[in-house]
Amino acid sequence: MVSLLARLPLPGQTDPDARRPWYPVALAAAATVAVSVLGLVGLGLAVVVVQTLDPSGGLPVGGSARVAGQLWLLAQFGGLQLSSGPLVLAPLLLTLAVAGGLSQAARGVTRVVEPEDARAVAGVVAAVVAVHVLLCVLLALVVDGPGARTDLLRCAAGPAALAAVAAGWGALRESDLPAAGGGRLPGPARAVPPAVLAGLLTALGLGLAVVAVAVAADAAGYAAVSRALGGSGAGAVGLLALGALLLPNAAAAALGVAAGPGFSLGTATVVSVHGVSLGPVPALPLLAALPDTQAVPLLAFVSQVVPALGGLVAGTALGRRLADDAGSVVAGLWGLLTGVLLGLASGVLVAVAGGSLGDGALAGVGAPPVATALSIGAQAGIAAAVAAAVTRWRSLG
Repeated sequence: MVSLLARLPLPGQTDPDARRPWYPVALAAAATVAVSVLGLVGLGLAVVVVQTLDPSGGLPVGGSARVAGQLWLLAQFGGLQLSSGPLVLAPLLLTLAVAGGLSQAARGVTRVVEPEDARAVAGVVAAVVAVHVLLCVLLALVVDGPGARTDLLRCAAGPAALAAVAAGWGALRESDLPAAGGGRLPGPARAVPPAVLAGLLTALGLGLAVVAVAVAADAAGYAAVSRALGGSGAGAVGLLALGALLLPNAAAAALGVAAGPGFSLGTATVVSVHGVSLGPVPALPLLAALPDTQAVPLLAFVSQVVPALGGLVAGTALGRRLADDAGSVVAGLWGLLTGVLLGLASGVLVAVAGGSLGDGALAGVGAPPVATALSIGAQAGIAAAVAAAVTRWRSLG
């Protein structure tokens, strides 16, 4: 899309190399609009199809489009004010899709305009962020209505933060700035970010495995909730899609259990290795993964190895990336730092995965970010230090 826009002639531009100062801004704006339009159309069509197949009639096209717009805003950490209270919970799978689109838009614009310095790169990122925030605010005004009032402040601040991170990442990947800045860092420091990412993906993948096992263990409960909510084929597909969008959130909650502090669904439902308290929860089939009794399930104890395994993967990745002159002691120290940063990244993930499903009993949903970060950082730090030191010792013969 960006390359196609770049080939179109612009008014007053006869020489392709003689680009106007506003050319990068115009291209970034067009690419950002394309991301939002394509994303909203795709999401809207999915909601319309599910509602059309509902034998009870479902929502009209206008209502389906409004639901799609609300999901789009929630995925970017926006908020809705329902009759039951504030709804602030980002379906992280959709969040990743939006971030990926914005990142590719900024990367494509950077590839075309070839900014010469950090200021020019920042201009591209700023244009993407400004246009995206404007579109989200306009969308919030459109979908606002009785029964679901939009929180304009959150619908502006959330998309701004997401667009800044995604567009900044995409623009930096295409520019020469990371290579220039990375050359000033010590060699081991350049190996830390990929190692932290490897450990985080490992921990998140293991968290997804824990959720999958928990849901499979209570397949009858999943089917019962699904039947109680409608039982039609369209309803089952819609619930399955909603559960898929929330899978990363569930994996983050599983990280809270694996770290020790656990997670909560409001004030009445708490799950951790220290105990289980069950209360009323939303009728969502994915919540069949919750324990059926007050006893701590065996799976919660088994999941305690997740932080250590994430640290082992991070430390091994770090040890393999270190220069040949790095010894085992140096590798172990950098591995300790890598594990601590892995805990910090896990805390951030847990924070963005949580939220609120209303007032009162469901005001807080998710794992505690600070406690989860400290616990994973301590466990992963030790494991990463050992793994990095052993990896370097083996490579040195």
